[in-house]
Amino acid sequence: MALQPRAGNDALNVNPNMFNYYRSSDINITTHGSDWYWAVTAVMAAATIAFIATSFTVSRERRIFHYITAAITMTATIAYFTMASNLGYTPIAVEFQRSSPKVAGITREIFYVRYIDWFVTTPLLLLDLLLTAGMPWPTILYTIFLDEVMVITGLVGALVASSYKWGYFVIAMLALMGIAYNVVIVGLAHSRALGSTVNRTFMICGVWTIFLWFVYPIAWGLSEGGNIIAPDSEAVFYGVLDILAKPVFGAMLIIGHRNIDPATLGLHVRDYQTPPYNNAHANGRHIGSETEKDGVPAHNNHGVLQGSGSDANATTGIVGTHANQSAVGQTV
Repeated sequence: MALQPRAGNDALNVNPNMFNYYRSSDINITTHGSDWYWAVTAVMAAATIAFIATSFTVSRERRIFHYITAAITMTATIAYFTMASNLGYTPIAVEFQRSSPKVAGITREIFYVRYIDWFVTTPLLLLDLLLTAGMPWPTILYTIFLDEVMVITGLVGALVASSYKWGYFVIAMLALMGIAYNVVIVGLAHSRALGSTVNRTFMICGVWTIFLWFVYPIAWGLSEGGNIIAPDSEAVFYGVLDILAKPVFGAMLIIGHRNIDPATLGLHVRDYQTPPYNNAHANGRHIGSETEKDGVPAHNNHGVLQGSGSDANATTGIVGTHANQSAVGQTV
């Protein structure tokens, strides 16, 4: 006797064991869409050159954010070059067949290279942001994990032809909400502790990024998800978002970091010309007078700053770190 599936479980009926590898897609970009992708490619390439060029205006110890931001736009340049060349896509059967001639057809081209771009660049964007807030590495790594979940489930949903794609969409949205919480709530709490300059830079870039990231699901629902807008319109929608979320974000971040010492964030980058930290630094001691850097006071205790003490708010010998962090901070 053949086994019958459980009542109510129609997953095997909705997603049967049939694989249709379409040789072509019906709903595609036109020359206008390709031209737009080439334009975005040029913007991303120009931004990459600009970020790398401006890194030479600061010392090597202060270039970490220039390098991360340049890596973001460099990756996006490759992705947009691929899409402008009408490569990096696969035809997928649409769930909703529309009567409009711009989206009429059975299959739609889905640019999987876009998700490869996001898989690389969105963690770097979060790294830019969360390092600016001086957040601890466990929180940074967990937030990046949520981001990878969001990107991967978005890709899987785009490649699914049935209504099950919306299940992946919901998972991606839940991951996005977790990211937003860590950036807006947890991140702002950390940035406030590092002074007004750090807090202002993080707040501007963080709110900007999270707002844009909540617009991306709308673009997904109108294009890969619902097959409502044409691929050319999809190209413009995603392209504008990517320009705002990458080159514009990067410019705001780099400008904001002009007056921020990486050591304030717990980042200690040693150039080859700089001698290694000695035991006094490792023990959280620093000899010097009372100063204030980026809104974070360094308290004078007869010229010696001690890294230990019972006061939870006491600063260590390294500016910008707190008593609940290690004296050395985050070493890069």
